[in-house]
Amino acid sequence: MIYPNLYLNKVEEITVDILNKNKIKALILDVDNTLIDINKNLSKSIVDWAMTLRGHGFKLYILSNTNHVEKVKTVADKLGVPFENFAKKPFKSGFLKVQSKLKEKPENIAVVGDQIFTDVIGGNRCEMYTILVDPINKKEYWYTAWKRPIEDAIKKKFVKINETKEKK
Repeated sequence: MIYPNLYLNKVEEITVDILNKNKIKALILDVDNTLIDINKNLSKSIVDWAMTLRGHGFKLYILSNTNHVEKVKTVADKLGVPFENFAKKPFKSGFLKVQSKLKEKPENIAVVGDQIFTDVIGGNRCEMYTILVDPINKKEYWYTAWKRPIEDAIKKKFVKINETKEKK
């Protein structure tokens, strides 16, 4: 429940090949520290990445826990994707609402985010493919920062488990 299906450094490492290999047709994306940093900066590389995926027919949808609708709307508009905010992740309701709008089976949806306790657990609970990425920036909101040491320990164990599997 706490481990992602895949762990990468950043969203731009999610390729068309990775998505096709795992039969993914749609991505549910987190915003804070996944697509934008604490200062609300959205990099050109992320905009280009999103355009590339959309150009290959992948559906993208933003699902954020924030109640700052304008922040999420600004990012969604720049990426040309729909969004839901105040999602209450890891509860299932937000994920299931987006799944319904995407009209895809859960196994064909990847949840992408920087937090285990919201994005990964929520996606796993809905039986979706989960992709954990490192936070864009080390500077965090207080309500996220306290969880990072626990998440870092989980990431280290995940990497170790996968290294052991690869050696076999």
